[in-house]
Amino acid sequence: MLRTDDGVRIEAVYEPSGASVTETAVTGTAVTGTALAGTAVVVAHGFSGSADRPAVRRAARAFAERGAAVVTFSFRGHGGSGGLSTVGDREVLDLSAAVRWARELGHARVATVGFSMGGSVVLRHAALERDTDGRVDAVAAVSAPARWYYRGTAPMRRLHWLVTRPTGRLVGRYGLHTRIDGRTWDPVPLSPVEAVPLIAPVPLLIVHGDRDAYFPLDHPRMLAGAGDAELWLEPGMGHAENAAGDELLVRLGDWLTRR
Repeated sequence: MLRTDDGVRIEAVYEPSGASVTETAVTGTAVTGTALAGTAVVVAHGFSGSADRPAVRRAARAFAERGAAVVTFSFRGHGGSGGLSTVGDREVLDLSAAVRWARELGHARVATVGFSMGGSVVLRHAALERDTDGRVDAVAAVSAPARWYYRGTAPMRRLHWLVTRPTGRLVGRYGLHTRIDGRTWDPVPLSPVEAVPLIAPVPLLIVHGDRDAYFPLDHPRMLAGAGDAELWLEPGMGHAENAAGDELLVRLGDWLTRR
């Protein structure tokens, strides 16, 4: 269990490069396994996900097989972590705790990859912590929104109902096992598209599917156009980690470990 700067306990799992999750999954600061070297990839899941979800574990295995050590964690309000989800705001502190842990374990190079909500978090984190010990060396955002309060698709309208209504938050807690903070943002956090220009010279990759039901293609194009970023538009891909195929995960792993 890690602890964030605002005191929230966050569950985290460390997987050394090339080893299986079952052999090496550990929490806290006690790590068994091989000596630490090379890149550590920190994976930030999407809303209602967690470190133990099958899609997150599949991504972790793919990145480990490409030569990276992998840190997965559950955002506040998700999985075994404490606190309440702020849907992308204070989650930056959760990611920062995971990145700092990777560096404390001995990794000189740390890259982040985030999916959907996690994609917005890795962008904001890279901008806000570029001059701190939570800094990163490469960033990939998959299926990320460009701007806040987007309601242009049916799935996003449902998500806004879930987050903003008391009944919706009950559905989130008992149906999605996600505990959501009912308070509105004050102040409104830096948006993903505002964060992008602040990330350079750190390498940045934007990945988006052309069949994403949540965020249409103007979102990744807006993100990539806001700064120095590489853009991958994936034919036939839907939304976030559940839609990321094995071939894409291999390419992502190569990009994260070699940039």
